[in-house]
Amino acid sequence: MQKRWTIRKHDADAVNRLAAEINVSPIVAAMLIARGQETAEKATAFLNPSPEQLHEPLLMHGMAEAVARIKLAVANKEKVFIWGDLDVDGTTGTVLLRQTFALLGLETDYHITNRFTENRGINFAPLAEARERGFTLLVSVDTGTSNFAEVSQAKEIGMDTIICDHHEIKDDTVLPPAVALINPFHPDSQYPDDNLAGVGVAFKLAHALLREFGMEEEIPRLLKIAAIGTVADVVNLTGENRAIVALGLIDLAKTDNWGLKALMEVADCRADMTSMHIGFRIGPRINAAGRMDVGTHVVELLEAKDFSSARKIAALLDAKNRERQKIQQEVTELALLEASSFPNASFLVVAGKAWHKGVVGLAASRVAERFHRPTIVFSLEDGIASGSARSIRGFDLFAALGTAADLLESFGGHTAAAGMKAKEENIHELRDRLDKHADEIIPPDERTPEILVDAVVTAETLSLKLVEDLAKFEPFGAGNPKPVFVTRNLRLQAEPFVMKEKHLKLMLVGDNGRIFEAVWWDGVAKSSGQTLREGSRIELAYVAEANSWQGNTRLQLVVEDLRADN
Repeated sequence: MQKRWTIRKHDADAVNRLAAEINVSPIVAAMLIARGQETAEKATAFLNPSPEQLHEPLLMHGMAEAVARIKLAVANKEKVFIWGDLDVDGTTGTVLLRQTFALLGLETDYHITNRFTENRGINFAPLAEARERGFTLLVSVDTGTSNFAEVSQAKEIGMDTIICDHHEIKDDTVLPPAVALINPFHPDSQYPDDNLAGVGVAFKLAHALLREFGMEEEIPRLLKIAAIGTVADVVNLTGENRAIVALGLIDLAKTDNWGLKALMEVADCRADMTSMHIGFRIGPRINAAGRMDVGTHVVELLEAKDFSSARKIAALLDAKNRERQKIQQEVTELALLEASSFPNASFLVVAGKAWHKGVVGLAASRVAERFHRPTIVFSLEDGIASGSARSIRGFDLFAALGTAADLLESFGGHTAAAGMKAKEENIHELRDRLDKHADEIIPPDERTPEILVDAVVTAETLSLKLVEDLAKFEPFGAGNPKPVFVTRNLRLQAEPFVMKEKHLKLMLVGDNGRIFEAVWWDGVAKSSGQTLREGSRIELAYVAEANSWQGNTRLQLVVEDLRADN
């Protein structure tokens, strides 16, 4: 699909002024301004994440009540039951709270939602069993806001509830009768940042508790777990999340957690750990547990007492991730094929019999990316459609689902991603309703994917030094993507080299005679309709990276898009 390039305009005077004030290169200053860090004070704070950028935990609605209730539990030697969602921030958040409560001397047990045998959210049966074993306090992670009935039932049998969640709250939601509902989206919340992941909310509770009990020196260790869950949950790495991740990445490779050591080993992560290592190597293996099997494996891994047992669990997660990749490819191909039968749709809704529930969200991401349309992918089984949705830039998915709430059995999520259930018989009407809504919402000029280009860079400026300068913007991720540049007047030195039948390697010559190596992932499919031959003139949109191999580091351009002179 043809993409539109939007090239940022920069105020040269403002750029030069900021560059001089904080002693950075003009291109770094331009990137800072583009990310809203236009003053010396803001820019300096952005480039130097620190513990001072972590907000006061007690600013969060319900935090004081949660701390008071847990202090009571400590005093009375109560047993605490933790309920974690199956995704990465639920499982890592469960580990984080288990470690925190252990420091306070509290006995805990936990339950991770099973994607294949339970409804998403809190389910009552395990709570009843836990209550019989003497547990009197329930703490949820990354779930619980919409579980009015289950929290009410827990209260009836003598179990108080503290909810740590970060999902948006529907206008008609009746909030559960919890002792404390800690959620940045709480209607009474005045917390300064609502981008926290579920593990981030759990970390705020841990921070408040450890400070209350005089154990703040334990916080850096917990930040490592919070950082992994935050990156892997793909929340915006801006504001407080940026501080959580930047601080958590410090010396991550030197962690004393056997599970993390084993996971980094199996994922081939080196000492130079960045958010990209977590996002593309660590995160998928953690997420594979809940997608393909049970999320409890993550807790078992991160609580392993020795390297040998940790390695066994890490190997299991690695195998589950490979299985996930294979099944994801199969489901994605089927979903793409069905999506192609709706060429004029503004909102794509596709479904298949018994498609693996653990990968429908990943398939939805691929379909949304390929067709640049908000997308739901449903798995059909026994008349029930279990689905996952992904959005496109600027389209509020959560609001869209709200317009069709009467056709859904349940739904929850955010502006960019959501999960839902519906009766199979309602899918056609749901497709029509959402398509009509999207048709009204998405402007005609936003129906082709946009590449936001940070700057036009000459071949002469392009170097490893530029990559080194941009490393100051780490951690990269959602909300703080790697800068995209455009370089013009490049020439293809030879025909592209095809790698693994789907990727392209390009050797490009700049107008100054320098040769640049570029790699285009999935370039065979993405270059369809363009003729790339020796001598072709190329205008390239790319991310500049440093590629290290066998002790040598060289500049590599990762292609976002290109325009050839044909």
